[in-house]
Amino acid sequence: MIRRVAILGGGPAGSFAAAQLASAGLAVQLFDEKLAWEKPCGGGLTFKAYHQYPFLLHNATPKRLVTETTLGASGGGQARLKLHDPLVIYSRLDLNRMLLDRAERAGAQLEKTRVLEMSRAGSGWRLRTSAGTAEADYCVLATGARNSLRDFGTQLHPRDTMAALGYYVDGDRENIDIQFLDGLEGYIWVFPRCGHLSVGICGKGVPAFELRKRLDLYMNERGISTAGARFYSHLLPCLDKGSWRHNRVAGDGWMAVGDAAGLVDPITGEGIYYAIRSGDLAAQALLAESSAAEPAAQYRRLLRRDFTADLEFGARLAKRVFQGRFLCAPLPRRMVEFTRHSPRFAAVMEDLFAGRQPYTGLKRRLLSNLNGSLYEIGMNLGFSRVVPWRFSQPRL
Repeated sequence: MIRRVAILGGGPAGSFAAAQLASAGLAVQLFDEKLAWEKPCGGGLTFKAYHQYPFLLHNATPKRLVTETTLGASGGGQARLKLHDPLVIYSRLDLNRMLLDRAERAGAQLEKTRVLEMSRAGSGWRLRTSAGTAEADYCVLATGARNSLRDFGTQLHPRDTMAALGYYVDGDRENIDIQFLDGLEGYIWVFPRCGHLSVGICGKGVPAFELRKRLDLYMNERGISTAGARFYSHLLPCLDKGSWRHNRVAGDGWMAVGDAAGLVDPITGEGIYYAIRSGDLAAQALLAESSAAEPAAQYRRLLRRDFTADLEFGARLAKRVFQGRFLCAPLPRRMVEFTRHSPRFAAVMEDLFAGRQPYTGLKRRLLSNLNGSLYEIGMNLGFSRVVPWRFSQPRL
C-alpha cells in the first residue's frame, strides 16, 4: 500500500501533485531547497490552464491579464493579435508561493532542503537530504530540467534541449511581443509581468552566446536598455521527435513530472500548464492503485491520452514552423502577414495561443481555411503583393 509519498521539488508540478495527494489523505512530504523563488523568464498561463483549473485565475494573488500580442518577423512587418481569452502572467515567486500554500493547506509537509540521493529501502525509498534522511513508499520527481538525480526522470541529450536566456528589465507595457528571426528555431519575447518586463530569447541548436548577441541587437534596435538589468539563462527540455516514444517518465516506485519529465511544448516552450497537468495525472495514477507496482504504467497511459501524443506531433512540426517556407518566403513571415490580413488565420493563431488548437488537427484546419484566407488577404492587400505573380495567374 502507498501511504507515504515524497515530492522532490516545489515548483508548479511538485506543489500541485502534493496538494492533490495530501487532499486524498496520503502522507506527503515535499522537499525543495528554495520553496518559493523568482524565475524571470516568461511565465504565462493560457486559457487551457485556467479553464481546466479555475483557481489559477480566480484568486487574490497579483497577476497581469494580457489581451494583445504583437507578432513580428524579418521582412514581414508586424501583426497585432487580439486575445479574447487573456494570457495570465504572474511573478513566478508569487505563483510558486500560491501553489505551495495550497499544498500546505491540503496537509502536505514542506521541507526546505535538497534531496541529494534516493535509494531503495525494501519496497520503498530512503532519501538523503542536506538536512538528514527521510523514507517514502513512492517518489514523485519535480526537480526541473537540471535534475541531479541522473538515474530518474527524462534523459536529455543535446538534441532534446533548448537554451532560453534574457533580462529582467524595469518597465511596463500592455501587450506581449513575439519576434521570429530568420533561420532560428525559436523566437524573442517581451512579456509584461508584475513590476517588470521579461525580455528573452529561446533557440534550439544555437550556442547561448549567439542567442545573446541576437537578443542584444533586438533590444538595442527597440530602445530597451540592458543597463542595470538582471541577466538570466535556463535550459529547457525540447524533446526531439524521436525522443518522445522512449521518454523516461516513470519507473518502479517513481514518476517524473513537469520539466523533469521533459514535458514542454516543443514549439512554444510552454511548460507551466504541462507541469501542473502532469502533477495532476501523477496523483490520479497513484490514487487509482493500491500498490506501488502499477502507477507508473497508468501514468504513462494518462500522459499519452492527455497531451504527450500531441506534443510528439508538435515536435515533428517544429523545424518546419520556424525554418520552413511557404509561397516562396520563410514560413514565419507568411504567418505574420496572414495574421495581419486574414481574420480566419488570426483566429487559428489565437486558438494556438489559448491552447484550444491541438497540433494534430492544425494542418487540416489550415488547409480547410486556406482559400478563404487567401481571398481575405487578396481583398485587404492585393493578391499579387502576397503571392508571386506566377501563383496568382490561372494555368492555361
